[in-house]
Amino acid sequence: MKRTPSLILVALLLASGGAWAHAHAGKVDDGMPDAQKIRFCERVRDFALQAFYDRDKGRPMKHFEEDGSPGPRITNHIIRRIYEEPQITSPKKAEAFGRATCNEMMGTKELPQ
Repeated sequence: MKRTPSLILVALLLASGGAWAHAHAGKVDDGMPDAQKIRFCERVRDFALQAFYDRDKGRPMKHFEEDGSPGPRITNHIIRRIYEEPQITSPKKAEAFGRATCNEMMGTKELPQ
């Protein structure tokens, strides 16, 4: 990933608002519309895919600095799990895992495709 798009995505993740307890995946503020949560999870899916490629090439795990907002917390959780789970064996599985985990942690109702 190039530096500028990465910085923009990190800024978007950090600006996604809400605070969670330290070790628990809780729901995000109900004021955030589901469409916005789904768009956020699509961006997180991209990080999951990049984590899969990094793991596949033996690169070290990348983390975002956590500031109490859900964006970095969710992204870091998904990245850690992709590195830990050997059954995530394809880009498609990594994307599906990232999207499903994000939607679950955000409390999003999946929209029909």
